[in-house]
Amino acid sequence: MRPLIMLTALLAGALMPVQAGINARLREYLGDPLVASLVSFSVGTVCLALIVLGTRIPLPSLATAAQAPWWTWFGGALGAFFVAVSVILAFKLGATGLMAWIIAGQLVASVLLDHHGAIGFAVREVSWQRLLGVALLFGGAVLVNEY
Repeated sequence: MRPLIMLTALLAGALMPVQAGINARLREYLGDPLVASLVSFSVGTVCLALIVLGTRIPLPSLATAAQAPWWTWFGGALGAFFVAVSVILAFKLGATGLMAWIIAGQLVASVLLDHHGAIGFAVREVSWQRLLGVALLFGGAVLVNEY
């Protein structure tokens, strides 16, 4: 099962620059990065709604949903920020440059989240090997953007 999970994560990662490029092209036709981001999120929302309805996944009651911590409701806002930034920067940095900086940022945040066991992640303390990996990725991001 683990290889399938890892392959699914790899596929999701591979599709990120494709999504950024598609949304950046949409911006050219719609004239504004925020409008393109809104359209992208709207299409995604419709797709998820159809999947939930089609698979008959039961929706939680409002009382159950209201029990979630206040900060759990900001995931969509973070997704909107990601999509808007990728629309704005995709053609400025190129697919490789954009993804290199996004991945570098993801690793820094991930190391901190794991180290502190924040927002429900299991504690995985920082090691020199993890820090070296993050430093190498930052070096790679610089090289990708310079050459």
